[in-house]
Amino acid sequence: MKKIIALSTLSQLGVMIFSLAINLPELAYFHILTHATFKALLFIAAGNIILQRSHTQDLRQFGNTYWIQPISVASLIIANISLIGFPFIAGFFSKDLIIEIVLFNKINILIFVSLLISTIYTLLYSIRFIYNLFYSSTNNKPLSTFTSSDKNINLRLIIISLYVIIRGSIMI
Repeated sequence: MKKIIALSTLSQLGVMIFSLAINLPELAYFHILTHATFKALLFIAAGNIILQRSHTQDLRQFGNTYWIQPISVASLIIANISLIGFPFIAGFFSKDLIIEIVLFNKINILIFVSLLISTIYTLLYSIRFIYNLFYSSTNNKPLSTFTSSDKNINLRLIIISLYVIIRGSIMI
């Protein structure tokens, strides 16, 4: 689970480096700020799920997690749809702006296609990640007991989720 989240950063770093390569450092900076927000949400929500799942990180065993930890799963979904660039959420504003500027500039078609392919791969593994949270088998250890700190984590997840939803429109 954490490997998927960490490796998605490489794809986003590629988008940032790509925008630097075409001389758009402001867009790269804007994308790194939005990326940091939804990536923080991804890691906090994933850490909360891993903690409650007896420290297992095998994504194949996380089926039906939404029934047990709805706030964490909702936060993961919000962060993932921001990662894929869902319209009007933080990741959309930065990633779409980079793709749009590249589309209207005279850039090699091969470079543009490689940017689109990396964006499509991000979409595919994010969908797979969400799918495994909902539909994979639940052959795992029982949940550990909830503590009072879980309420604090859930409150933080809600606050950061709201911030991820409005972050891109604030910065524009």
